Amino acid sequence: MNTPLNAVPEPSNSQAVAPAVSETRPFYWSVRREVWENRSIYIALLAASAVYLIGYTISVFWVPRGMHGMGADESTPLIVQLAMPYAHAQMLLALTAFLVGIFYSLDALHGERRDRSILFWKSLPVSDLTTVLAKASIPLVVLPLLVFVIALALQIVMQLEGAAFRVLSGASTTAPWGPPFFEMQLVFLYSLVVMALWHAPLYMWMLLVSGWPRRATFLWAVFPPLALAVIEYIAFHTTYLATMLHSRLLGFDALAFDLVDKNGVPIDPHFIPLAQLAPARFLSSPGLWLGLLFAALCLAGAVKLRRYQGPI
Repeated sequence: MNTPLNAVPEPSNSQAVAPAVSETRPFYWSVRREVWENRSIYIALLAASAVYLIGYTISVFWVPRGMHGMGADESTPLIVQLAMPYAHAQMLLALTAFLVGIFYSLDALHGERRDRSILFWKSLPVSDLTTVLAKASIPLVVLPLLVFVIALALQIVMQLEGAAFRVLSGASTTAPWGPPFFEMQLVFLYSLVVMALWHAPLYMWMLLVSGWPRRATFLWAVFPPLALAVIEYIAFHTTYLATMLHSRLLGFDALAFDLVDKNGVPIDPHFIPLAQLAPARFLSSPGLWLGLLFAALCLAGAVKLRRYQGPI
């Protein structure tokens, strides 16, 4: 049978899949836009790593050899002493990323309204949900990935400098000259995932707050919970809210890690073995899921605010 000339051919499987794949493009480009428009996301991390590398290089090559052992504690295991410089680099970058994530979230929606760019971005075929999810992914996904990659590169350079120093100084090549590198990276990656999940309510609260005030977003985000904590203490002489806020900042370590070994000896946080990780206990913690529920509510509120708020 001859096919009519005006017949429309049925789409092939590849053509049918194409629309589903293209639905992710607005989110992808929205995330890239956030990175392009907020260079502090990676500049702050690179600056912190450069500062640390300069200090480490000076301590390795220009500090007299006799001073290298002045701060050594004989009671501290050798593996912990070797891990300290690498752990300090990881802590510095993680702290920098946390601060960048907080200030980014505080300015995420407020900056659009202040610069009146919200009128332009709303004119594009990108939904408010996609835009807000892209902004939320910066502190929750992009920053942890950047921290891990930059910290890995920094520690590789540190290992090369340490090896060069040992060769130039004629030190013994049989003694260990660094901690278990691969194990430290796995523990650090796990720590970044844990911190992102645990701090998600803080980031999403800041994102929500950034959508409604005309100015002073930091005060609007910080003053209400602090005021409630003070009122609670004065009225009831209790500190439940203050304890909850403190736990939301620093309470992840007791849940995600076994900080005491089998013999009851505390684990030094500079080097945590893989055996001391406790992902099951962390994932089964009610505090984690209540925090994620609060983060989801704040995220939904931020979508609503962006939909109806105009420029400042």
